[in-house]
Amino acid sequence: MDAGGYFEEHRILCERLGLRGRILIAEEGLNGTVSGPSKMTEEYMRILQRDERTKGIEFKVDSSRAHAFPKLDIKLRNELVTLALGEDDFSSMEETGRHLSPAEWRVLMEKEDAVMIDVRNQYEWELGHFEGALLPRVQSFREFPEWVRRNRSQLKGKKILTYCTGGVRCEKFSGFLLREGFEEVFQLGGGIVSYGRDPAVQGEKFLGKCYVFDERIGVEVNRTVDATIISRCDHCGTTCDRYVNCSWSQCNRQHFCCEACEDDVMGYCNSVCRKAAVVSLAARGHASD
Repeated sequence: MDAGGYFEEHRILCERLGLRGRILIAEEGLNGTVSGPSKMTEEYMRILQRDERTKGIEFKVDSSRAHAFPKLDIKLRNELVTLALGEDDFSSMEETGRHLSPAEWRVLMEKEDAVMIDVRNQYEWELGHFEGALLPRVQSFREFPEWVRRNRSQLKGKKILTYCTGGVRCEKFSGFLLREGFEEVFQLGGGIVSYGRDPAVQGEKFLGKCYVFDERIGVEVNRTVDATIISRCDHCGTTCDRYVNCSWSQCNRQHFCCEACEDDVMGYCNSVCRKAAVVSLAARGHASD
């Protein structure tokens, strides 16, 4: 794919259809989410399925009362996701872990010699994750290779199951694991989102909600009677899956805050930010005198 040319073409298409969303485009393809009226999103999917460059793309469709994004944001990237491997880099189109259906994943995750690795960020994990999964303590996706090399003994001889939101990060990460010499490497096909939609498994063994990068913040996954909320309000400790951004613009950190506490703490994630915001306002007020 000529990513540069397709970038402009895709932008014009989305604007013509009145779509909003976040899309990444690279030589290997595109990844993202868009929202819009049903008629327009259906036309968008038809056009992409007719295009030889995007034919066969997997769509995951959710209903929404309104746009899930405030605007359209399309970015051109060298890679959809990167592990910053330099000269050792590779394409996930060349090497990647075996895809598992939700039913296959549900069976394999129970095996004693299986280890599940969550290939997401900590704030995504805190809203929801698979029961028994492992979250590597890394600050970014680029740090996963170093983590794997430090923890090789923990993974050696295991069936390694990788999962993320929609599967894109696992395409790259599972390929890296294979290149590192691990033999039984798997990924959840279609990610958490597809697992939650499967009528047979019904999202079983997923705790909490799946974090998504739009105004919905979290979506339901586990549709069984065992569905539960695992996160708690940062202020009072009550069960809460409501993520809000810190009111201090210099922080803006997402944190769990129940409706009862939001007014009390004025939306700040902690007392430090609240005090800092007051000082900042006072300084600006002094400067304008």
